Amino acid sequence: MNAAQSPPGPVLLDVRRRRADQARQVADVLRHQALTGSFGNTALPREEQLCREFAVSRNTVREALALLVAEGLVERVPGIGTTVVTGKYPHGLHRLMGLAETLHEHGEIRNEVRAVAVIQAPSAVAHRLRLPEGDQVVYIERVRHLAGAPLSLDLTYLPRDIGEPLLVADLNHRDIFGLIEQLTGEPLGTADLSFEAVNADPHTAALLDVADRAALLMVERLTHLADGRPVDLEWIRFRGDRITMHGPIRRAPTIPPEE
Repeated sequence: MNAAQSPPGPVLLDVRRRRADQARQVADVLRHQALTGSFGNTALPREEQLCREFAVSRNTVREALALLVAEGLVERVPGIGTTVVTGKYPHGLHRLMGLAETLHEHGEIRNEVRAVAVIQAPSAVAHRLRLPEGDQVVYIERVRHLAGAPLSLDLTYLPRDIGEPLLVADLNHRDIFGLIEQLTGEPLGTADLSFEAVNADPHTAALLDVADRAALLMVERLTHLADGRPVDLEWIRFRGDRITMHGPIRRAPTIPPEE
């Protein structure tokens, strides 16, 4: 390839950006550091240090910190600096575990059981649980508290043969996952998960002690026994300010297109 045919060099875009865009970029990095404990029990770096690290103005740094203050993650105290005041609990996605199993090191999980009933399964629920149309299911509704504060609102549907023995179980202190394995004598196998952001309706907001229309993380989970039978369908609304989901994923080898 001669000089006339050489590929063009990189295209440089105009790097002048709005301060709000830069502040959001800085806030994202600082949020990750705060949530992963990078700052420990000490204050965040001083403004001038953050200006140098991110190559932004002091006003941009202040706007980024204001975003984190508005989230309730940090607070700014004159003479002390900016400190982390609350964190999010890490919920791993690499293993299928109940909430108490996942977060036991962060405090006691207490379940406030709000409803337990045998109901006719909505058609969509029956379909997901592979039940005949019109079958009954056990419905369980719980507000789950961690370290004394509400964390999630869980709505659970179970086939009757699985759910009815749980009606007399200690649902206030036990994970349903562990109870299912104890009852069936079989291990749980896999779960299908989906995530989306939803706004808290006024009733849910009151139960979870958040503002009306606050952002929640909605998790839909269908859990199967090791033999593949679906036994637990849940819709879980997590407080977005108290939980973070993480886990490794791998890219499958790509198959080159056929010639």
